[in-house]
Amino acid sequence: MSDLYIIRHGIAAERGTYTRDGERPLTEEGRRKTRQVAKRLVELKLQFDLILTSPLVRAQQTAEILQAEGLSARLEVSDYLAPDGSLEAWLAWFEEWQRSHPDAPLAIVGHQPDLGNWAETLVWGQARDGLVLKKAGVIGLTIPGSGQAIANSSLFWLSPPKFLL
Repeated sequence: MSDLYIIRHGIAAERGTYTRDGERPLTEEGRRKTRQVAKRLVELKLQFDLILTSPLVRAQQTAEILQAEGLSARLEVSDYLAPDGSLEAWLAWFEEWQRSHPDAPLAIVGHQPDLGNWAETLVWGQARDGLVLKKAGVIGLTIPGSGQAIANSSLFWLSPPKFLL
């Protein structure tokens, strides 16, 4: 079994303020709140073997803040975590990663509604767009060590950032 921490990027510049959506950075407030959340996670003694992030600027900046606060020494970019990324493709990567890193906690940083839908699918077998993950919010899942992760994972944490500030 592995613990998976699903983290939405922090508050970013408004849509339409940049030519490409992927270029939108975190705002100053987004950086500040993300840093506060990261510090709280450190206080809670969390540590990730790896932070895997979407290639979009706002997600990478969020992941870099998490790393800078000491939550992981390792950070990698993954196209699976870009908006509309494939859960099935990510799960294939995850199963391979899990074989070489058994029981290692992993953090992924990405976007709504994908992250909420992925969590719903992993826990309940289908997405209903009901699980809302606020910016800089955290979902914690326990993923089985072998076999089918979809509909067999356990939700142990769902927190908006205001409960971590």
